[in-house]
Amino acid sequence: MVRPVGTSIHRSTSRPLLDLSGAAIHGNFEERDPIILLPNQSDDISHLALDIGGSLIKLVYFSRHEDFLCNDKRKKSAEKRFGVINGHRRSFPVLGGRLHFVKFETTKINECLEFIHSKQLHRGDDNNAVIKATGGGAYKFADLFKERLGVSIEKEDEMDCLVAGANFLLKAIRHEAFTHKEGHKEFVQIDHNELYPYLLVNIGSGVSMMKVDGDGKFERVSGTNVGGGTYWGLGKLLTKCKSFDELLEVSQRGDNRAVDMLVGDIYGGLDYSKIGLSALTIASSFGKAISENKEIEDYRPEDISLSLLRMISYNIGQISYLTALQLGIKRIFFGGFFIRGHAYTMDTISFAIQFWSKGGAQAMFLRHEGFLGALGAFMSYEKHGLDDLMVHQLVERFPMGAPYTGGKIHGPALGNLNEKISWMEKFVQKGTQITDPVPMASPRTTGLGGFEAPSSKGNTLRSDESNLNVGVLHLVPSLEVFPLLANPKSYEPNTIDLADPNELEYWFTLLSEHLPDLVDKAVASEGGTDDARRRGDAFARAFSAHLARLMEEPAAYGKLGLANLLELREECLREFNFFDAYSTIKQRENEASLAVLPDLLMELDSMSEETRLLTLIEGVLAANIFDWGSRACVDLYHKGTIIEIYRMSRKKMQRPWRVDDFDVFKEWMGFGGQKPQRHKRALLFVDNSGADIILGMIPLAREFLRRGTEVVLVANSLPALNDITAVELPEIVAEAAKHCDILRGAAEAGGLLVDAMINIQDSSRQKPSSTRLMVVENGCGSPCIDLRQVSSELAAAAKDADLVVLEGMGRALHTNYNARFKCDTLKLAMVKNQRLAEKLIKGNIYDCVCRYEPVR
Repeated sequence: MVRPVGTSIHRSTSRPLLDLSGAAIHGNFEERDPIILLPNQSDDISHLALDIGGSLIKLVYFSRHEDFLCNDKRKKSAEKRFGVINGHRRSFPVLGGRLHFVKFETTKINECLEFIHSKQLHRGDDNNAVIKATGGGAYKFADLFKERLGVSIEKEDEMDCLVAGANFLLKAIRHEAFTHKEGHKEFVQIDHNELYPYLLVNIGSGVSMMKVDGDGKFERVSGTNVGGGTYWGLGKLLTKCKSFDELLEVSQRGDNRAVDMLVGDIYGGLDYSKIGLSALTIASSFGKAISENKEIEDYRPEDISLSLLRMISYNIGQISYLTALQLGIKRIFFGGFFIRGHAYTMDTISFAIQFWSKGGAQAMFLRHEGFLGALGAFMSYEKHGLDDLMVHQLVERFPMGAPYTGGKIHGPALGNLNEKISWMEKFVQKGTQITDPVPMASPRTTGLGGFEAPSSKGNTLRSDESNLNVGVLHLVPSLEVFPLLANPKSYEPNTIDLADPNELEYWFTLLSEHLPDLVDKAVASEGGTDDARRRGDAFARAFSAHLARLMEEPAAYGKLGLANLLELREECLREFNFFDAYSTIKQRENEASLAVLPDLLMELDSMSEETRLLTLIEGVLAANIFDWGSRACVDLYHKGTIIEIYRMSRKKMQRPWRVDDFDVFKEWMGFGGQKPQRHKRALLFVDNSGADIILGMIPLAREFLRRGTEVVLVANSLPALNDITAVELPEIVAEAAKHCDILRGAAEAGGLLVDAMINIQDSSRQKPSSTRLMVVENGCGSPCIDLRQVSSELAAAAKDADLVVLEGMGRALHTNYNARFKCDTLKLAMVKNQRLAEKLIKGNIYDCVCRYEPVR
């Protein structure tokens, strides 16, 4: 039956609704999870939907996070100055919105009901609560939900939900779609403005093919009764396998040549080259059973299962491609129970599409494909708010201390951090269960339909590669794309390509070696208590498990870059309540640096302008040596005080640097005969605490202020290693301003001098400067920065900026080294890793980068 074009998904108003209109980040970013102000949201919300299939139950649920409001004067000031909307609204409930994805086996529906009850996900605003659900189980288990939870099931059309879920994911998740060839995932970035039309092939018991033309606009254009049910039904009869997963598993050890008739079998081992068929082409699936005098017991179940898998996959692939060709559709997405993240199944379908299209088309798959129906059912609630979210407003995180791994429940819902830690200890004691591997032998077969057999990466295959692939989606409506990116669509933050196995192994080893020192610092930051040590051990186990999973399958969490790894580490720390592992170290280094700042400023003021400019850049590069994320720099800390290391670093600042554009920068600043370039506003992305910010970047900011350029210091929203945060910066600026009229006037004009500065003697005050010094948060809590997701206040501050200064390895080298901007850009960093120095600038450790890229 063909569904009429233009069908819209039904919106229910039977439960309280999630309303994201007017949403904005609110509160103190130093808190574990930034809270979101939903001014139009009631206390009760619709927050659960299900897809109840024959084998699996998939849940999508929304959780809210309530917290106390904070009184961040810097944030209030920044929001007011840059015109950030909703920053002044304080009198509404605050919600930190997150979408969770969980699955259960349908045979264990009681565990699903217990999970829902333990989290109170079924509670509405009255006694007639309704839960949205799709799939056959929505009818089968309706009475059970009513009896056990007191809720009614409101059924949603399965195809409506599948399409709605797919549309949302393809538009909102950056690394959602991927190809799968020879065991290798490659993520495909799709412009949501060019998404439609596409063909969605849902392979369940049978196969349905939908042509999707837009939101709520689709029609079923084809299908076949040969699908997953065919594979499972025939496989069960022919092999005696007890489950679908077992049937897939045994196929990995199969050799289809024992069952299938190949072209070579007909032509004496030769190709039929006249019509382009190789000897390995499958001429007839199960064809050898005709001519051989054997009974079914004489064939191995492994060979039968593999032959079945290929026969069905190839036919589905061929029909899908021909349907797309007939309709002029370029993009084909596959999903459904038959796929379920199985590597070899995806390889087989991919090869079929490639073969029949002669390389002109490719099969694509979705990371969340098992949750399309549940997500679509969630979206059937009126005012669910997801339609209006953009890709840069969703942050996917992968918590390990949770009651489930990869969406698979392992026990009751966890109530507190102590239960999380106990869960971690339990699963680590059982070895590799935390990553749920499914060891399987690698294939040794050939003879695909006209092309070589797809092989899978590594020595093992996984029947369900989606374990841990699906994280928690944090809804952060206040994140924006950095407006000064020259081309946001082509922007790639990561400089290091971890697709190279050697690079991957090197950085994983480095992070593993650094882990004990990081745990020591984290535990010390919490006073070294027994509780802190226990949490530190749990963090180390969790992060090690993440690394093990990603080493096995680098694309498990989406496209993997070094920035993603470093952010994952920081999120894992926060998950176990280590919010600022280097707080004590930062405070000590800040105090030591502030003590010598007056002498440095006096020295700078005695120089000519040209000499001072060079000395300032040298000072930034020298001070950037203080990086607790670098193994080499950590070793330096044991050899001297912070001031001794800084002086040593300054003495080594001899030009030419490895990347040295200082002369070009100097000319643009007005030296060498050229007309001075007076920038209106400079954004300075700062890096580390201590000498880096106080003896390096603040003096540079002071020079820009002296020249009449407004300066905005851009710092982390959340702590990461020893990086300075936007919350900490105003106090440091206030201390520095006690010794400098330029800084004092600019800080007053920018609203940075808070009550603590009132005790400055009136006799030392001058008329406030009209050139402002301000601080904004960048929206992240990582040593690196992805400029596709920055805070609204940074985006607002950038609109009048004409100079960007990126400082430090994380922001200027690991990420953004190749980024291009609409304005002048200065990238400054000391390279504190030998491998990075060799790869990126063909240099050595402690070489320096001064890269100036003016807009001509």
